[in-house]
Amino acid sequence: MRHLGAWSEETVGGHPCDVYEPPHRNEHGFVVIYLHGVHLNRLVDKSAFVEQFAQHGLPVVAPMTQRSWWTDRICPEFDQKLTAERHLLDNVLPYVEQRWGAKDRTIALLGTSMGGQGALRIAYKHPSRFPVVAAISPAIDYQTRFDDDEVIQQMYSDPEAVRQDTATLHIHPLNWPRHQFFSCDPADYRWWESVDRLRMKLYSLGVPHECDLETSGGGHGFDYYNLMAERAVKFIAERLDQERRRLV
Repeated sequence: MRHLGAWSEETVGGHPCDVYEPPHRNEHGFVVIYLHGVHLNRLVDKSAFVEQFAQHGLPVVAPMTQRSWWTDRICPEFDQKLTAERHLLDNVLPYVEQRWGAKDRTIALLGTSMGGQGALRIAYKHPSRFPVVAAISPAIDYQTRFDDDEVIQQMYSDPEAVRQDTATLHIHPLNWPRHQFFSCDPADYRWWESVDRLRMKLYSLGVPHECDLETSGGGHGFDYYNLMAERAVKFIAERLDQERRRLV
């Protein structure tokens, strides 16, 4: 069996991160930050993703922030003083720069489910830092979970406050990540419609994007995420290279 690199667990900003080193790094210093889903599943044993990271020579750092929804609001089960978004910006990004020398335009966001919507929303809020983003099964309209999710209730006063903080409402018509890809299984009954609404808004604003809302294979979960791993990671590698070639 060919060598696929190695995972380790590091502490960054007082919180754990899974860190992946490929067998051979890409020559341009590209790095991926992976944002996990609400069930806190890790990529350590997900060979479909690891094979793609190894093929493209992409190191990966995967911070763990509990059920924070990757928001800029305090999630007590993650941290009493630090939000997940600020952790990413203030702790994880400096770690990536210090470890691999990666800076803006060489770092991509990748997320699944809760992490997928988080990756999109953070990229929409900080497009110059994250011009490349890919999201698989992004759980965009997470206000629909408000009544059944005690963690979301701790962060927001009501479902409308959640809706106002969703990725769709953070899109700026004149300032957006130049490269974005997202996908959702049509059998994903809970999230597909909200992903389709995002697609329609991007289309109406004339914001370039790629999406796949037709491929089906497992609904919502790692059966589908694994199916889309090759396309998502290939998109990241190709678009990071496009960013590298930009003059400004």
